[in-house]
Amino acid sequence: MNFVFISPNFPEAYRWFCIRLRENGVNILGVGDASYDELHPDLKKVLREYYRVDSLEDYDQVLRALGYFTGQYGKIDWVESNNEYWLELDAQLRTDFNITTGLKADQIERFKSKTAMKEFYKKAGLPCARYAPVTDLEAGLAFAHEVGYPIIVKPDNGVGAIATWRLKSDEDMREFFRDPPPVPYLMEEYVSGSVTTYDGICDSRGDVLFAASHITRNSIMDMVNEGVPTYYYVDKEVPADVEAAGRATLKAFGAFSRFFHLEFFRLTADKPGLGRVGDIVALEVNMRPAGGYTPDMLNFGQSADVYQIWADMVAFDELRHTYDGPHSYCVYAGRRDENRYVLTLPQLEARCGGHARLFTRMPDALAGTMGNQVAIACFDTVEEVDAFVRAAFQLEDEA
Repeated sequence: MNFVFISPNFPEAYRWFCIRLRENGVNILGVGDASYDELHPDLKKVLREYYRVDSLEDYDQVLRALGYFTGQYGKIDWVESNNEYWLELDAQLRTDFNITTGLKADQIERFKSKTAMKEFYKKAGLPCARYAPVTDLEAGLAFAHEVGYPIIVKPDNGVGAIATWRLKSDEDMREFFRDPPPVPYLMEEYVSGSVTTYDGICDSRGDVLFAASHITRNSIMDMVNEGVPTYYYVDKEVPADVEAAGRATLKAFGAFSRFFHLEFFRLTADKPGLGRVGDIVALEVNMRPAGGYTPDMLNFGQSADVYQIWADMVAFDELRHTYDGPHSYCVYAGRRDENRYVLTLPQLEARCGGHARLFTRMPDALAGTMGNQVAIACFDTVEEVDAFVRAAFQLEDEA
């Protein structure tokens, strides 16, 4: 089997996807814009060949890379990046090289467009926030007066809370339209809720091989735009209503042979037309692993190896390993360099003792969203999670 991994060096932990594939006997070919010398030594060991391009944005260069690989090694069986930014690139390459193990160019829209997602959520029987495309000020004001402020404005094709705003008044709406974005945006009614996810891997039939869930209490948008503490934790078990909503979503979207990251709101206030406190409301679908070090957190919290599970899905289309170890709450704290905390990162790690799992730096490209300093630990109770979060984010002027 010939597997082309797009940008296998970023994030650095993605080398484990390649390592596990190679251990399963897969021939791994890399395409990226980093120099070969920049690749992690472990990645160099498992790549059969690496083709450097000046830019992955230059489709002709990437096309020539796969043409070269085809000439050298025969038909390409898989193309994947596991990266939101390159999903459309992956899909176009599958189309041009007739690769059937993933989505093609005419199928990718429903996983990239937030507007398109809404129709599939309806098919899944899940409520989602009312929305309207961003057109002009008059239409924006009419929508806001219909559903009430605040209004969330975000790119129709985008990742997470990047370039997302909360408009609280008509004046905010007018200010937004003084310099509207040049790409398609949409407006949504505000939903008060914590984000809870359904993360995992499904096979070629859409059957779930592994699933877990993580919870984000603070607004992700406020983490990105306002600098509020960035933290979330992997739940010990997947709640039954999240499991049901996740499986219905995968079926409606026709997902197959994928790592998936599905986001839902759990309402923290009653919302007419959507549900009552505690209900699940659809948010976004992402057909790739959750960002940052979340795959490692799934491993830590679930006593699993998601890199192996994914590689088994690719190579054998089945689950070949069982994971019966204990489950725990695995919490992530992303601290920002500009803040002065009571505890340094080494001090925080020492305080965690045997609960500590990973204390390191976040790559600069992800730090705006995830924070600069990474602190990951596992605990048996939510109370211990809360105590860790308080210690991680306590500022010197608050002590």
